[in-house]
Amino acid sequence: MDDRNRKALALYLLFRRQRRNNRRLWIHPINEHRTQFGAYYHLVAELQLHPEKHFQYFRMSAVQMEDLLSIIGPTIRRQETNFRKSISPRQRLAVTIRFLATGESFTSLALQYRLGVSTVSSIVHSALEAIETHMLGTQIPAPTEEMWRAVSAGFWEKWNFPNCIGVIDGKRVNIRAPPNSGSHHFSINLLAVADADSRFTYIHVHGDYGEASDGGIFSASTLKTGLEQKTLNVPADIPLPNGGQQGLMPHVLVGDAAFPQTTYMMRPYMGKNLPDPKQTFNSRLSRARTAVECAFDILVGRWRVLLTKLNMTPERVDTTVIVCCILHNFLHNPSDNHRWLEEANQGQLGLCRASRDMGGQRPTKEAASVRQRFCDYFQSAGGALPHAQ
Repeated sequence: MDDRNRKALALYLLFRRQRRNNRRLWIHPINEHRTQFGAYYHLVAELQLHPEKHFQYFRMSAVQMEDLLSIIGPTIRRQETNFRKSISPRQRLAVTIRFLATGESFTSLALQYRLGVSTVSSIVHSALEAIETHMLGTQIPAPTEEMWRAVSAGFWEKWNFPNCIGVIDGKRVNIRAPPNSGSHHFSINLLAVADADSRFTYIHVHGDYGEASDGGIFSASTLKTGLEQKTLNVPADIPLPNGGQQGLMPHVLVGDAAFPQTTYMMRPYMGKNLPDPKQTFNSRLSRARTAVECAFDILVGRWRVLLTKLNMTPERVDTTVIVCCILHNFLHNPSDNHRWLEEANQGQLGLCRASRDMGGQRPTKEAASVRQRFCDYFQSAGGALPHAQ
């Protein structure tokens, strides 16, 4: 090999070495001190010694986080390489829960935890996908007849509305408008059904990212299809408690004026100066709807990410909203509800309501008859509240 070729080979080898060294410098100097100064290794570790502070920071206890980690930990674990040590599942979960609890930007979280911004994005999205995959079926399971009966019993006992298998409402979650959308205001719609204790029994994230109404979202949902095709295991009609001559009555959902009046959906009577029986019916219906209103208040009181304008693809926004609902049920504890309701009320927090369509067309005679029979029942000795008798 002559001198010319030797020099060319030496330059080539030097170039290869420099490229290899540059690839090894993929960690920013700030992030190289992650274990010395990163939030996970210091603040989070110290929070373990102070349960109340841990709860304030993550919106859940250390025990609850361990329970969650036991479910998704194997899925979010990453293999270590010769060039870097992988981020542990615990740290991945900590970053993800902090994101949901605050809605902080990925840049802010990256600086606190001394991680790359793209790393934080990858951590959060992979953990959210794992939660949805492993927990949706257990935390918001497909309904059974036994479940519906238990929900109905809860509404009668707690809210004095018989044969009620859930209360339904819809809210909007703001997102940054996708490029070239032609709009500065963009949102997705969350339709949810809650039980008497404000747990979600059904959720539907509407993919038409605009101003759809509650009634319009319901019409596009699997819930409406299942109710009309009778594929959701709803129990057969039964008499109302102490209903006397009322006869058999269907199990129903309870909604507001945005939803249609059907044989399986009760909505309020509309108009001013309603007669007393109709006012009583509306009052009882509104009383039952407290359960779903509380559910949404608890949801945003705990997961502040829902109050931000999410800067993600619509598909990832859907996953984020679904995961918040999953964790709402996973962490549900009636004794803690007051904490989140107080935070929501004091901070005047809340999701915007979906636009109203006032229930669409007039109810059928059969649907109107079902509502009238509930109305009559609430005036009867067997159905009136004790103080109203």
